[in-house]
Amino acid sequence: MIFARIAGTGSCLPGDPVSNDDLVARGIDTSDQWIVERTGIRTRHLAPADVGSSDLACTASRRALEAAGVGPDDIDLIVVATSTPDCIFPSTAALLQSKLGMKSGAAAFDVQAVCSGFIYGLTVAEKFIRSGSHRRALVVGAEVFSRILDWSDRGTCVLFGDGAGAVVLEAAEAPGILSTALHADGSHHPILCVPGNVAGGQVIGDPFLRMDGQAVFKFAVKVLGEVALEVVEQAGIRVADIDWLIPHQANIRILQATAKRLGIDMDRVVTTVDRHGNTSAASIPLALDLAIRDGRIRPGQRIILEGVGGGFTWGAALLQY
Repeated sequence: MIFARIAGTGSCLPGDPVSNDDLVARGIDTSDQWIVERTGIRTRHLAPADVGSSDLACTASRRALEAAGVGPDDIDLIVVATSTPDCIFPSTAALLQSKLGMKSGAAAFDVQAVCSGFIYGLTVAEKFIRSGSHRRALVVGAEVFSRILDWSDRGTCVLFGDGAGAVVLEAAEAPGILSTALHADGSHHPILCVPGNVAGGQVIGDPFLRMDGQAVFKFAVKVLGEVALEVVEQAGIRVADIDWLIPHQANIRILQATAKRLGIDMDRVVTTVDRHGNTSAASIPLALDLAIRDGRIRPGQRIILEGVGGGFTWGAALLQY
């Protein structure tokens, strides 16, 4: 039987950290205390105007490939999760393929599930590998959410940051990814969305991110708790057998409430929201890479990755590293 395991991880955060006080200095009507008390966020990274999602993805991917000990042409599938692509088409995955100099003809496509995107992409890639059709996949979450923020709306603009995280997923004889679950409920789309689009060369509607924070909080805590239990039950283990929980990094209060619901101590929750803000599809692979590189995550440990995002979409993956 063929399984899939993570062979390497990498990440990219553009430029220097931007503090809450830096945002105040830019004229945003807020304060460090207001942001920290409500979100736990202290800094985030913002990409320069000439840096796109594919650029961040390329740097993160090179680091993941290096960690896995493979080259770009050893990859036969690229899946990029992003809500902020470089352009309407081609896909960010195709642009990443070009920037990596790949000549292998590997399949490449984007997935769009907002903050759940990396979980969706990882799950799709795992199915390709387990089917036997592909041997090694590059799965990336990459975002430049700073491009879709209304900087006059302090309730949203202080929450998000830019970045990318990548993993190399490869075929293995022993299980790496133990179970996965994906869900969506489009009826909740109004509480978190970018409702505008482009037509006839003009922006039609509202091109900025809009969110009902209270509604998102309630929904996120509910489904993150449920989907974590779902993948644990699928694998036939208990929550107590989990070494690390890596949720989507949206808000420290969501992380705390989810951990409490699952009975997991916060010292077993990987937290990066204080340093990165909400990087949407990039947040989970960024946190995973950090915890692997600093030695917290060790071989043989079990980790739940889980995300929830606009759509509404949500999902989880349980893996043994």
